[in-house]
Amino acid sequence: MNEPQQKWTEIIEARHSLFDLKLKEVWKYKDLVYMFVKRDFISSFKQTILGPIWFFINPILTTITYLIIFGKIANLPTDGAPPLLFYLSGVTLWNYFSSCLLSTSSTFVGNAGIFGKVYFPRLVTPLSIVISNLMRFGVQFLLFLIVWGYYLAEKQIQPTIWILVTPFLIILMALFALGTGMIFSSLTTKYKDMSMLLGFGVSLYMYATPVIYPTSALPGFFKKLAFYNPLTGIFECFKYAWLGIGKFSPIMLIFSTVIILLLLLIGTLTFNKVEKTFMDTV
Repeated sequence: MNEPQQKWTEIIEARHSLFDLKLKEVWKYKDLVYMFVKRDFISSFKQTILGPIWFFINPILTTITYLIIFGKIANLPTDGAPPLLFYLSGVTLWNYFSSCLLSTSSTFVGNAGIFGKVYFPRLVTPLSIVISNLMRFGVQFLLFLIVWGYYLAEKQIQPTIWILVTPFLIILMALFALGTGMIFSSLTTKYKDMSMLLGFGVSLYMYATPVIYPTSALPGFFKKLAFYNPLTGIFECFKYAWLGIGKFSPIMLIFSTVIILLLLLIGTLTFNKVEKTFMDTV
């Protein structure tokens, strides 16, 4: 008598199309994303005295440092915005982007032990990194809102209707960090020194982004060059929306969106390709 054929609930195949991103499978593992986010949040403050207060201390100390060095000593302009609020806005955005990018770039190398033992969609890991850093950004953004509310009450700033696009700006930053991070994560499986190069490159990239200065302060050539930086449109739009400064153009944001979506596509496809064989090279 023939036994009934067993039906498998999960089939793991070694070969799949490069364009098969398995997004439905990622959604099925949403509980795992939650567990990774929780793990990252708890491990960040394990055996620390101040715990989540560090979320506030980091941007405060960085902002004060920028205020002294770039505001008082270098005397960089802020387009008429209160210097403290100007630097805090840049620091808040930059901290989220840089932390997402650096953490995502070490996905394969940092999680090789887990990837070699348990199967789950590898895309879950970078997605959980972006979400966990979003929680930290929320705390720092709260600090920004407190300082912003003070200057608004003092009538020293004039926010614009572009405040409404803030969630879109945050999503763009997250997608940019995710796409670029997955590209570097794929490269570091073969070229270990790429991780060190990225750390140095991110530090330099901050000075190519209007974090500590407005684009209006740049000379003609560098102002045109800054337009091609995907983060320029995001930072300029944010400052124009919340501080009412700068000469923001929607074209800048459209350009940033197109470039970021292109990098996200390249990053996802590269990540999808490398995940098949990365255990042989890590």
